[in-house]
Amino acid sequence: MSAALILWSHALTALLFGTLGMALLRGERAGGQAWERTRNWSMGRWPHGAFVVALFATSLWALAVAGIDSRDVMTRIAESVRNIAWLLFMLALVRHDRAGSVALGAVYVVVMAIAGTSAILAVVQLAPLDREALTAIGSARLVFGMMTAVSALVLVHHLYQAAPASRGGVRLVVLSLASMWSVDLLLFTARYVSGGWSVALVVGRGVAMAGVAALLAIAVHRRGDWTLALSRPIAVRALSAVALVTYAGLVALATSIVQGYAGGYARIAQTAIVFGATAVVLALLSTPWLRAWTKVKIAKHLFLHRYDYRAEWQRFTDTLGKPGAGAESLDTRVVKAIADLTDSPGGLLLVPDGAALGTGATWNWPDAADGPPDEALPGYFASDARIVELDRVRAGTAPDAEMASVPAWLCGCPDAWAIVPLVHGGVLVGAIVLARPPVDRALDWEDFDLLRVAGRQAASYIAEDRAHAALADAARFDEFNRRFAFILHDIKNLVSQLTLVARNAERHADNPDFRVDMVATLKDSSDRMNVLLARLSQHNAGPNEPIRPLDVAAVVERIVAARRGQHPIAARAVSSFALGQAGRLEQVLGQLVQNAIEASGADDAILLCVESAGDRVAIDVIDHGCGMAPGFVRDQLFRPFVSSKPSGFGIGAFEARQLVHAMGGALEVTSREREGTRFRILLPAAGALPVAEALEVAA
Repeated sequence: MSAALILWSHALTALLFGTLGMALLRGERAGGQAWERTRNWSMGRWPHGAFVVALFATSLWALAVAGIDSRDVMTRIAESVRNIAWLLFMLALVRHDRAGSVALGAVYVVVMAIAGTSAILAVVQLAPLDREALTAIGSARLVFGMMTAVSALVLVHHLYQAAPASRGGVRLVVLSLASMWSVDLLLFTARYVSGGWSVALVVGRGVAMAGVAALLAIAVHRRGDWTLALSRPIAVRALSAVALVTYAGLVALATSIVQGYAGGYARIAQTAIVFGATAVVLALLSTPWLRAWTKVKIAKHLFLHRYDYRAEWQRFTDTLGKPGAGAESLDTRVVKAIADLTDSPGGLLLVPDGAALGTGATWNWPDAADGPPDEALPGYFASDARIVELDRVRAGTAPDAEMASVPAWLCGCPDAWAIVPLVHGGVLVGAIVLARPPVDRALDWEDFDLLRVAGRQAASYIAEDRAHAALADAARFDEFNRRFAFILHDIKNLVSQLTLVARNAERHADNPDFRVDMVATLKDSSDRMNVLLARLSQHNAGPNEPIRPLDVAAVVERIVAARRGQHPIAARAVSSFALGQAGRLEQVLGQLVQNAIEASGADDAILLCVESAGDRVAIDVIDHGCGMAPGFVRDQLFRPFVSSKPSGFGIGAFEARQLVHAMGGALEVTSREREGTRFRILLPAAGALPVAEALEVAA
C-alpha cells in the first residue's frame, strides 16, 4: 500500500511538472499567452528558460522516485539536479538587479556546490568500503542535504522580502519553493535523527510536490512582474546565513566522521570539535581587524560600489542631526560622522584660528597627536579644496603645492590618513583629519566623491551652529543692555538724591541733625553705588590711552604689591619694555590675578613672570588651582556670558582678550584639570619696531 502511494503521488507530480513545462515550451514556439506572461514577469528570456529547465528536472526526479526508488543513487543525483535547477531560476530572477546579482551570485554558487556535493557523496556510497565508512558517508550526505534545504530556504525568504506585494506571481513561486525545500528538510532531518526512512514522509513529499506544481501553474497564469530589486543588506544577510549554515554543516560532518573512527573516544572528540569550532568562530568575530577586512573584501568583490550610499547617508545625517540626551558637541559629532564613512577609528577637527588652522574637537584621537596652528594649509584649501591623501604626501608623489601646505606634525603622525576640507559658501570653516582605518588602503574615486559631499554637508552644519552661537551672543548682549538700562535708572535716582543733599547743604550746613542725616544718606548712596559697581563687574574700557613703550616689570610689581594682602603672590620679572597701554594692562592683569585667586586654595601661591619671547614680551599668570577642562577652554572660556563660577558674569576672560588684542597682542591659555592654569599675555616688544616708528607710536 505504501509503495503504491509513493508511486502514484510522485507519478502525478511528474505529470503535472512535465505538462506545465511542455505548455510553456509550446507557448514559446507559438507565441502564446502563457509565454507572453512569463516574458513580462522575467523581463527577459534567461529566467524563462531556467524556469522551464527546473520544471523538467523536477519531473524527471519525480519519475525516478516513482519508477526506481527514493533511495537509489540515480534518484539522489536527480534530486541534486532539481535543486540546482531551481537555484539557477532564482538567480535568474535577481540577475536583472545589477547591484545585487554579483553578491547573490556568489551565495548561489556556494549553495549549488553544497547540492552537488550531496550527489557526489551518493555516488561515493557505491564504492566497496567498510560498513563504518559507508555509514559516515551516508550521514555526511544527509547533512549536506539538510544544508542545501536550509540555505535554499534562506534565499527563498530574502527573495520573498524583495518581491513587492503587487507581484502575485512571484509570491506564489516563492511559496511553492519554500514548501518544496521545507518538506525536504523535514525528510532529511527525520532520516538523520531516526536512522531510517519514514514512508509516510516520502508519501507526503509526493503529495506536497503535486501541490507545488499546482501553485506554479496558477503563478504562470497570473499576471505580475518577476523582476526583483534586492538590497545590499538582504544580500549580506543571505551570505551570512549561508556561511552560518555551512559552518554548522561542516561541524556536523566532522562529528559524524569522528563517530565512525574515534571508537570509545568519539564523544570526547565530538565535544572538543564543537567547543573548539565555536571558540574559533567567536574569536574571529570579536576581532575588529577581521570584521573590517571582511567588510572591505565583500564591498570590493561582491558589489559594484564600495558604499551603500543610502545607508551611509542615513547614518551620516542621523549622527549630525539627532544628538539625543547627553550627546557630544556638534564638532565632535561632525568628526565621528565623517570618520564612520570610511571606518576610520578616530578623527581631529582643525578650526580657523586667525589666519591659521588650530586643533579643535577630537573623536578617539590621541592627545599627543596634534600640533601648533599652521597658516599654509588654509591657504592651500582656499585655492583648491581637494582632499589630501597623507600617504602620497609622505611618499612624495603628491602635487608640490599640496606637500608644501601639510604641516610637519601631520606628516609625522603615522595614524593620520587623510584631510577633508569643510567648505561652506566658498569659505573654509575647518578641516577634518581622519585616522587610518583598521584595514589600510588607498583612497579611490568613491572615497573622494563621498567625502567631498559629506564635507560640504558637515560644513553647513558647523556654519549654521556658529551663526546660532553668534545670534545667542547678540541676544545676551541685548539682555545685558536691558540690565544696564535698569542700572542706569538706579544711578539716576542716586544722582538725584545726592543733588538734593548738595542743595540742602547750602542752607542747613550748620544744623547738626542735618549733618547726621546727610552722612547717613551719603553712606547709603555709597553702599548702593558699590552694589551697582559689583553688578557691572567693572566692565569699563578705561581711559583711551595711546599705545606707547611701557615697563612691563613695573606694572607687574604694582599688581603684586596691591594684591599681596589678599593672597600669597610673587613676581619673577626682568626689566622688559613692550608696546601697550598701562591702564589696560593693569586691568587685564588684575582680572587674571583675581581669577587665579578664586581658582586657588588659600595657601597656593600665584606667580607672575615676565620674560622675552623673540620679538614679543611674555607675561605669565600661573596658578595651581582647579584648572579647566580642554573642552571648556576650547569652546567656552572666551565666549561672553559663559562662566564656570556661579556668581560670575562670564565677561572677564572675553574682555581680557579683547583688551590684549586692542594693544596688538595675544592671550594664550594652558590648563589642566586639578593641576592649574597659565595665562600668557604676549605684547610686541618695544625694541621690535624701528626707533623712529616707536617714537611715533609713543607720540
